[in-house]
Amino acid sequence: MRITVFCENTLETPEVFDVYPEGLGKGIANVFGKDTNLVVQEKGADGKELLNYLDETDVLVWWGHCYHGFVSDEVVDKVCARVHSGMGLMVLHSGHVSKPFKRLMGTTGALRWRESGENERLWCINPSHPICEGLGEYVDIKKEETYGEAFDIPTPDELVFIGWFSGGEVFRAGCVFNRGAGKVFYFNPGHETFPTYKNAKIKKIMKNAAKYICPKKALKYPVCTNPPAPQKKR
Repeated sequence: MRITVFCENTLETPEVFDVYPEGLGKGIANVFGKDTNLVVQEKGADGKELLNYLDETDVLVWWGHCYHGFVSDEVVDKVCARVHSGMGLMVLHSGHVSKPFKRLMGTTGALRWRESGENERLWCINPSHPICEGLGEYVDIKKEETYGEAFDIPTPDELVFIGWFSGGEVFRAGCVFNRGAGKVFYFNPGHETFPTYKNAKIKKIMKNAAKYICPKKALKYPVCTNPPAPQKKR
């Protein structure tokens, strides 16, 4: 797999570097291996560096938080076109309000949230799904930002995880959507000041998901054409 991680570099606080000394983007890229491309969006930048990688990317992993609005429409157009053509897209945590995710979903991506640091339990409600391979019934995350319903997304094509938080909220935490020839996986854990992406089972989920949404062969999304009428057999 050719994996590219796109990560916003807007959270330069001691709390983040205490958890991820090399930066959050590197922490996410380390989940997938040393050969993963890493594109870091500097504060206020338009993200156009990503255009240099998309044609050679099988799975794009997207983490953003504060500067979704700065990402250029050219980047959004290209990401969505590549998904329609077969590229997998993994949207993490606050990426639920990123431009590509909202466009592909056709909704706002709005949800309820609290920066609580409470326990999240991810229930594998589809245990035979490939993304759940090797996990057991659930995965516990000791500290995570709380997300809750209602979550403004379309009905997922495949609902893989339900998140339960110790404050009482429940959330559709792992969802697969088919878009054209490609697949989108939304996965909610990953607040920047918690070591979520160091959790062995979270890394297992992300690697399983990358394999699942990776295109199995080169695909091209159908285009509208005006071919000649088929010849009738005599």
